[in-house]
Amino acid sequence: MPISNRITSQTKVLGVLGHPIAHSMSPIMFNTALQELGLDYIYVAFDVHPDNLEKAMIGIRSLEIKGVNVTIPHKKTIIKYIDEVDPLALKIGAINTIKNEEGVLKARNTDAGGAKKSLLEMGLDVSGKNVLILGSGGVSRAIAYILAEEANKIVLTDLIENRAKLLANEIKDGMKVDIEGYLSNEDIIEKHIKKTDILINATPIGMYPKVDETPIPKELLHDDLFVFDVVYNPLETRLMKEAAEIGCETLGGLDMLVNQGIVAFEWWLNKKPSKDLMKNKIIEFLGLT
Repeated sequence: MPISNRITSQTKVLGVLGHPIAHSMSPIMFNTALQELGLDYIYVAFDVHPDNLEKAMIGIRSLEIKGVNVTIPHKKTIIKYIDEVDPLALKIGAINTIKNEEGVLKARNTDAGGAKKSLLEMGLDVSGKNVLILGSGGVSRAIAYILAEEANKIVLTDLIENRAKLLANEIKDGMKVDIEGYLSNEDIIEKHIKKTDILINATPIGMYPKVDETPIPKELLHDDLFVFDVVYNPLETRLMKEAAEIGCETLGGLDMLVNQGIVAFEWWLNKKPSKDLMKNKIIEFLGLT
């Protein structure tokens, strides 16, 4: 039954806050899961300008919206409006999921758990591994913090050198992992990738429509790498294709997107949605192969 045909005065609301928000795949995958489980909820996207963020938070409470995801540009600034923030999310300094419990707003960062869950599903043990992460933005922060619990060494690179160094120093202050931040250029990548076990592209390089771009020349890759690209459109980026050609195991960003959504869904509703259903609906919607 189409979602619009089952909305009643009893239907509860979930959603996602961002600006802009028209590109979000969250309504596609969440409404599919809600419908499949027969839950009387609807998930909608809210385009909230940064100037209106405080008003939006008041609205979540007053309208009794059960839960929301949070995306760019609000993941950091929204924290000051939250009543209870998960300790890991506090360390990361960014949240992406809010739960409304009778007016008390609680927050987590499910990007971190979604990334780790995706790696574990591939049978990858992060313990003792050397990790190279390209980018030091919001997704990179979440991934770096969650992997720092078990990794041997993490190298962060960014086109803004100071941003990579600051993030490395933040993580180093509270965790035992060996972590360093550098300017992102070919010389630095060539130096560190030789000892890297897990390569993570946490930048938008290679994302549609610029599908011919790659953050690393193919000649710098080696066949002992596990390559994780957080980009999910296309399903297989140029980086992933070239890595696979030389024998690397690869993972795209769609699994992380869906897995972080599943973590949020289970927290809000205490129900387990179908990963395959959510994932396939996005693939169908985007016309990806």
